Amino acid sequence: MHVLYFHQHFTTPDGAGGTRSYEFARALVAKGHQVTMVCGQSATGGLKLPWDAKGRWHRGDVDGIDVIALPLTYSNRTGLAQRAWVFLRYAWRSVGLALRQDYDVLFATSTPLTAALPGIAMKLLRRGKPFVFEVRDLWPELPRALGMKNPLLLGGMSALEWLGYHTADACIGLAPGIAEGIRRRAPRDLRIVTIPNGCDLDLFTPEKRRRPLDLPGIAADDFVAGFTGAHGIANGLDAVLDAAAELKRRGRMDIRLVFIGDGNQKDRLVQRANNEGLSNCLFFPPVKKTEIARITASFDCGLQILADVPAFYRGTSPNKFFDYISSGIPVINNYPGWLAELVQGNGCGLVVPPRNPLAFADALCELADHPERRRLMGDAARRLAETQFGRDELARQFVGQLEHTAAMVAPKV
Repeated sequence: MHVLYFHQHFTTPDGAGGTRSYEFARALVAKGHQVTMVCGQSATGGLKLPWDAKGRWHRGDVDGIDVIALPLTYSNRTGLAQRAWVFLRYAWRSVGLALRQDYDVLFATSTPLTAALPGIAMKLLRRGKPFVFEVRDLWPELPRALGMKNPLLLGGMSALEWLGYHTADACIGLAPGIAEGIRRRAPRDLRIVTIPNGCDLDLFTPEKRRRPLDLPGIAADDFVAGFTGAHGIANGLDAVLDAAAELKRRGRMDIRLVFIGDGNQKDRLVQRANNEGLSNCLFFPPVKKTEIARITASFDCGLQILADVPAFYRGTSPNKFFDYISSGIPVINNYPGWLAELVQGNGCGLVVPPRNPLAFADALCELADHPERRRLMGDAARRLAETQFGRDELARQFVGQLEHTAAMVAPKV
């Protein structure tokens, strides 16, 4: 079958970011299916494709995937208005492709929520083609929880979400809470499965560990706690700086807190660290995935941090968490929910209450001062990665979901 795959933020291993869509598209290709990936152009996506003047896009083969990269630049620092404009332009061009292209299955993954528009348009105007919608965040629940108050925007998101669920032939949720949220608003007979983000077990391995880390400001005997990913409002990284201030008060400057990534809060976080003399906080730019794998394995622990928003508790599936456990390092998690339950239930890290810098600092000191306990937690983390979240198995489930939907929905000849 030919899958028309819409993911605005598609990233390859040569880029900086999650590669779920790359891995899943490769799994489809390995099963003999054809994939056309439609994405936006990003400085961190790792794409270097030739310009196609006729299509007015970049297009080329990426490891067997036919990739169309629309010339719509986007970054984590893009402002809200500009971001919305880029989302709408991507959706507009994607709708045109969905209505004109020849394919067997249309698959769209958020975020943004506007990624559902080509599938919605196809089902309303073209009909006959299966539409599978993958939901990475619940909208408008998360924007509302993060402080958005504009009733027009929230109402538009709610309507778009409802349309996505009611035109889709199947939905995939990336976390248990996402699947539950879909079920609350979807038709009773809609097929919904949970396929979380997973572990690239061959890329993120404990064997990649190398100390000292070749990052400035870190000594060979420092304890290094690392955060890799977006520096946005939703990430709640002030919680880490609050813990850093408590560590400084205790004189524990041997514990280094490393931030790798970018986002619209990064400059403010760096400024705050400078203002408060938090020299134990070190900030670095994004790096490509193959390099971040080596760095992550060399951390002493990984930081799974989010803002204290109840909608996050069961409704997120962060790539960084799966990279940490695959790398065989313990995880410190600072909010309740399904990931906290995994950490506690499998003994692969520590869970601290939200908004509690003293408990956060205690957890960092506990891991720093007990290397044997840290090693056992790291071993447990790798076991969890191998037994429950291997990317190959999750990709097999994904391919099976698309094949099943195509077989059930395809018109009978």
